[in-house]
Amino acid sequence: MLGRIERVIEVERKSYRAVARLSGRAIEFALLLLFAASFATGIPARAQTGPDAQTPATPTTAPPAATEPSPMQNEAAPTIKVQANEVNLIFTVTDKKGHFITGLNQSSFGLLDDGRPPVAVLHFTQQTNLPLRVGVVLDTSSSIRQRFQFEQDAAVEFLLQILHRNDRAFVEGFDIQTDVAQDFTNNLDLLSQGIHKLRPGGGTAMYDALYKTCRDQMLTLRETGAVRKALILVSDGDDNYSRVLESEAIKECQRAETIVYAISTDVSPTKGKGDDVLREIAEATGGQAFYPTTIEGVANGFLGIEEELRSQYSLEYRPADFKQDGSFRTIYLQANDPRYKVRARKGYFAPKAAE
Repeated sequence: MLGRIERVIEVERKSYRAVARLSGRAIEFALLLLFAASFATGIPARAQTGPDAQTPATPTTAPPAATEPSPMQNEAAPTIKVQANEVNLIFTVTDKKGHFITGLNQSSFGLLDDGRPPVAVLHFTQQTNLPLRVGVVLDTSSSIRQRFQFEQDAAVEFLLQILHRNDRAFVEGFDIQTDVAQDFTNNLDLLSQGIHKLRPGGGTAMYDALYKTCRDQMLTLRETGAVRKALILVSDGDDNYSRVLESEAIKECQRAETIVYAISTDVSPTKGKGDDVLREIAEATGGQAFYPTTIEGVANGFLGIEEELRSQYSLEYRPADFKQDGSFRTIYLQANDPRYKVRARKGYFAPKAAE
């Protein structure tokens, strides 16, 4: 059996196009063979130590223990140092009903990076406690004027619940321009003040806002270790003023390795295409879109995001045939158990070598 698996790997390494031509069940079967073989033939997994260390456990939906928020803490979090040729992948696992599944171990998943199994799995962490870098991005265009105060209050409550000692967040509003009302901080009072300083009015340039935010806020982060970067986008998804395209905004989010969670504010019976746009952006970056049926349901969207951010896995690996050429590399991650669905970003941009 192992000989057959090794031959599959060799064929796949010689020609990724052969795997790409497979479809449906064939792709899934090849993926599971490839990744199972990777573990069977001894791809090393570096031992995890410290507060994030976990031992394999029976799948469970119980959320990890939370710690109390503490404003303006400067203590360094236990972090994983990530080199240029190493990928840190944050992902979520749910069952068919959308319930979060935690407690799985490394061998529960299959992974292809640009069509190949990784050379080495360096870290695998369950219910990761990696520090959060979160941006709350609120649509402040005139179309949401009547429901804006409720959105502000829900955003403040979200930050109150989600921010822990080593997390940081920023607050931004957008119409035809972006307004960073409060830059990265752990101070909840400053974040609340920033949210309540925002005022609605003007057109909607959502793609421009996403592009600029990932470029200026997320790509410029200088961290000594791995963090989880996420944007919480609250909007109806209707863009009428942007100069960049939706695809360009998505690419910039992927380049910044930032997950986008979207909460739709369109609660009208007749839905426009804005909801589809929010879904496309979220799925491409490994996030999720929420569609409340009432404006009060926006708060439930924030609660769903909060639960997900505390129920994630972290997988750090070294990809095969890695080149620092700035190219886009696809990620295909799947749970071996067909009852479970994995939500992860679709890929990433390799860094360019220093000239």
